[in-house]
Amino acid sequence: MVRLKNRYLLVNILYPELEDRQGRAKVPDVVEFNQPTTDAFTAGSLLKGLRAEIASMFGDYGSGAVAESMTVKYLSSATSTFILRVSRAHYRIAWAALSLMTSVPVKDGEGKNCVFRVVRVSGTIRKAEEEAIRRARELILKARREIGEKSNSTLDDIFGGATEGNIRPENTKEKDILMVDRSDSEEENEDDSDGDG
Repeated sequence: MVRLKNRYLLVNILYPELEDRQGRAKVPDVVEFNQPTTDAFTAGSLLKGLRAEIASMFGDYGSGAVAESMTVKYLSSATSTFILRVSRAHYRIAWAALSLMTSVPVKDGEGKNCVFRVVRVSGTIRKAEEEAIRRARELILKARREIGEKSNSTLDDIFGGATEGNIRPENTKEKDILMVDRSDSEEENEDDSDGDG
């Protein structure tokens, strides 16, 4: 029996065009740059937009190469983060298409201008999860440092009262923070290397 090998791409959606801030509370640039994505952004619309981009860049070859293996394993509109699973042989096709996408593909309308940044390529979904959690914590701490301690109430409103020492409740495990489809239990034992082994 042949084991299918996949790669998991952890992707952040960034919004480099800052909106007009008049009449709103001062929000740190790091938060504005990493703002939440619209709720109309779904896994289906992401796959549809990504497949269209792959077809325009790589034609029938690219579409056929990733057709069976490409799925969204995790999608968070709140953190503008998703984990995409693609076969190991063709993950660079998906990565290239993501790098050239310029707007969030949403149903019934044009999405906002954005940048899709692949921040981690992993052989296991567990490593991608750990990186997503680490980056979320880092973003909270960076925003806290940027706004300073004098305006702590604004960040409490944004992040729901998390403090630097206690980012998550005591009774919450890391697995509860990031809920991911774990139907690929075989891949958890793979290493992160790009080798053929």
